Amino acid sequence: MPDGILSGPLDLDGRRRRTPVFPPVAAALGLVVQHRPSGVTGAVMEWRPSRVTLLDRNGRRHQFVNERGAFSVEGEACTLVAPGRPRTQRRVTSSGSIAVDGAVARVARGGRIWVEGTNDAELVEHVWGDDLRVEGVVVEPMGGMDDLEELVVRFDPSPDRPLGVLLDHLVAGSKEQRAAERLAADPNVLITGHPFVDVWAAIDPSLAGLLAWPDVPRGVPWKDTVAGICGFDRNDRFWISLLRRVRTYADLDPTLVGAVERLIDFVTVPAGALDATGA
Repeated sequence: MPDGILSGPLDLDGRRRRTPVFPPVAAALGLVVQHRPSGVTGAVMEWRPSRVTLLDRNGRRHQFVNERGAFSVEGEACTLVAPGRPRTQRRVTSSGSIAVDGAVARVARGGRIWVEGTNDAELVEHVWGDDLRVEGVVVEPMGGMDDLEELVVRFDPSPDRPLGVLLDHLVAGSKEQRAAERLAADPNVLITGHPFVDVWAAIDPSLAGLLAWPDVPRGVPWKDTVAGICGFDRNDRFWISLLRRVRTYADLDPTLVGAVERLIDFVTVPAGALDATGA
């Protein structure tokens, strides 16, 4: 048979378009990807066969349907698949940093981070504990902030003993904000905080089975009210249950995350180094 255009089957439909190929990429925790339809870029926080959760640079979480070719890595379209277990797995701490294997706790620095109460200290330890031990940072509860200015004078902050303070309800016009303004002149003191009346409210309410934290009238015990709504007769029992459900910094409001990380930097980075690096 002659070797010509009639020697094989005729292509009556013309040239067919090839099906695009999207190579599989393991959705490892922390992998930075872009969701192609929306343009959102973030780190993988959770992978499921049906959806992918990303955390963007502003601390916001985004959930997307896990479709073929819906994501890209370094500009290359791909399909995210189960992360599996890498040969050499790097442990990520609850604060999102890479764990230092075999590290021992550093001798405590002269500087300190103060928080208002025991629950604040427990939450900071729960999420940032690995980082704090490596850096030698001690977190201490003050038992409230009414005597903050007197306590600061007693501590006598210095370049070798910087003091970071985390306050609840740090909003315009509050007593916390007024105290922060009075202490702002001391370069060895940094006060940060979050806008919530209690640190509990900086935790994602869905972890407590709520769509939002309740709006409790002023003068009514906030913690007792919340615990009762969630079916607990004592607020300390509810707190233990809630704290156990916090897995990473992604379960916290970005205002709290940013406030704590600024304090850790302040008491660990030498004075002037942050300005020198443009941070």
